[in-house]
Amino acid sequence: MPADFSSDTAGQALHRSVLLDQAVDLLLVRGDGRYVDGTFGRGGHSRLILRHLRKEGRLIGIDKDPEAVRFGETLAAEDGRFVVYHGSFADMSDAVAAQGWGTVSGVLLDLGVSSPQLDDPGRGFSFMSNGPLDMRMDPTRGQSAAQWLNSAAEKEIADVIWRYGEERFSRRIARAVIAQRAEEPLETTRQFAELVRQSVPKKEKHKHPATRSFQAVRIFINRELEDLEAGLEQAVDLLEPGGRLVVISFHSLEDRIVKRFMRDLSRGPQLPRGLPVKAQDVEPPFRLVGKALKASDPEIDQNVRARSAVMRVLERRTDAKGENAS
Repeated sequence: MPADFSSDTAGQALHRSVLLDQAVDLLLVRGDGRYVDGTFGRGGHSRLILRHLRKEGRLIGIDKDPEAVRFGETLAAEDGRFVVYHGSFADMSDAVAAQGWGTVSGVLLDLGVSSPQLDDPGRGFSFMSNGPLDMRMDPTRGQSAAQWLNSAAEKEIADVIWRYGEERFSRRIARAVIAQRAEEPLETTRQFAELVRQSVPKKEKHKHPATRSFQAVRIFINRELEDLEAGLEQAVDLLEPGGRLVVISFHSLEDRIVKRFMRDLSRGPQLPRGLPVKAQDVEPPFRLVGKALKASDPEIDQNVRARSAVMRVLERRTDAKGENAS
């Protein structure tokens, strides 16, 4: 959830990116390096990165959302070290190649829906306010949540809500969707949220009944987990020796993918028994940097969305001993 520290037209601060300072501190291994902010949002991380980069440093911001790209174009006009790329971080290799770069010093991914997207009823991400049932991070491409829910088979809907939302009443919800659309198409977030509420017989304490279903449909519509897997692979391929990949995730499905990906790369090859080579003799090309980080209590008090944030960092070793780049 790339929540940002940005301003409205009156110049008032709207929001501060979760784990902002920690993420940038861990990302910046060199002041003259080339970096990728794969989830630009409203530029919270990018602006802080640029603040610490020397004049030789460069930064690419990537985002699916045309509105975020508009903010990125404004920043690019202000700072020649920055360029913005409209697309998914799954297209990171293309974005980097377009700048003529071979490798990068660091990649930052702040996953999920951004606070401006979540807070805008017109985007259809939230069940807290009524709006069109859209949920696309790029509303100019692909089908909306409403289009999919009004056309998909019952089994597909149930499978998506179970797989991406871990909602145990997914079959009930899917049946209700089919029944609802036979009478009237689903068009608004309020319709879908109420349908889910009525379909879930057992409520979770302190959690809206529609939370899991909205998450599931959003992840599916935007191909978030597929993009994450592709983005992680491209990021590590692009990292120079000493370069770092910093990932902030906000729910267990994302974090599970990130944790396993980084663990496998840092563990190195799993050698078969009987091979005349010891595992410690085969130095893995990557190492984990510290343990997973979570937001502090004061940060959570200021921003409740930070409570589920988990940040993990992976570094490409510079030599057999894994020393940091100077």
